[in-house]
Amino acid sequence: MSARIFKIDHTKPFFVFDTPGDWHATVLGHYIFDVRGDYIGFIKGEQHDVFTASGEWIGNLYPDGRIIRKRSQSRPPLLTVLPPKPAKPANLPARAPLPPQNGELGFDKIDVLEEDPEIFKRLSDLTPDAD
Repeated sequence: MSARIFKIDHTKPFFVFDTPGDWHATVLGHYIFDVRGDYIGFIKGEQHDVFTASGEWIGNLYPDGRIIRKRSQSRPPLLTVLPPKPAKPANLPARAPLPPQNGELGFDKIDVLEEDPEIFKRLSDLTPDAD
């Protein structure tokens, strides 16, 4: 899937919303934190691939702040090499700005956080069982 190419200023917070406009997370650097400041995932690559903290790919970050993926997208395996878990940020904003006015998605794409708002909170079903 090819997300629109855009740049994220890693010195400023980038806010993640769902289509209705609910604030779910904030991107600081390449890390994603929930509204309480807990580390929940990271962003990797020029396409702004979004991964959960356990290494599960869930979609691409779009310029309007939504995490989008194709409905028929196959799920890649979990990443084996994960970035180190960052400390809780001291400069996390207490509130997000007003969300952008989002356009409709075609039937071939879904807003990941609208479809499954708890995706960052649960363990991936791709995670191998503990011995």
